[in-house]
Amino acid sequence: MLNHRKLWLAAAAAGLVALSCGPDDSRGSASDTSPREILLDPSHPVWDEAAPDTFLVRFETSTGDFVIEVVRAWAPIGADRFRNLVRHGYYDNSRFHRTVPDFIVQWGLAGDPAVTAAWLGQTIPDDTLVMASNVRGTIAFAFTEPNTRTTQVYINVVDNNRLDDQGFPPFGRVVEGMEVVDRIYSGYGETSGGGVRGGDQSAIVAEGNAYLDREFPLLDRLVRAVVELPQP
Repeated sequence: MLNHRKLWLAAAAAGLVALSCGPDDSRGSASDTSPREILLDPSHPVWDEAAPDTFLVRFETSTGDFVIEVVRAWAPIGADRFRNLVRHGYYDNSRFHRTVPDFIVQWGLAGDPAVTAAWLGQTIPDDTLVMASNVRGTIAFAFTEPNTRTTQVYINVVDNNRLDDQGFPPFGRVVEGMEVVDRIYSGYGETSGGGVRGGDQSAIVAEGNAYLDREFPLLDRLVRAVVELPQP
């Protein structure tokens, strides 16, 4: 495994961290297809688009904004899936349904249960090499068994290097607003949805935001996620 600090330094030296960015306005749509129709159709060709080598994603949340830098070389299959989910609004108006103190912040079940239902079972193959370690601030996909990554992701709020040997490859890291991630409400712990391995997420899948807002009203909200492009 590559030393993650050396990899990050090399990325910075190569100019991979964009200092000024603007929104990627390419979100959304084939000419005759609405954004919602695209979300409900995982077979649409827009979901196969490859990501650039690096890009930023800004998350607007009920507790502030944070920015993730994605480095495709760390986990290209995961990076592609993540960018396309962001570009087409999958994560917008959802909830951080699992925040475990001294462990992770997790999200990725859509607020609209019809959208979640469309993506259940839409797996991607594993990125078999863990090129960057699960240190504080990195982001990776959650999964149950090999080759079962779909839409749920997590941010490490502490160093969770033990996840490296379990095959969880980070595809990016928080480069702005880690203090915002730290503020995301964690009072419910595992009870508000749990993980894909041990938790019961059936009620979230069935009702989406309606269930979470009714039963766990203090959960923080993911308002919008936007891909940002470097400015020339």
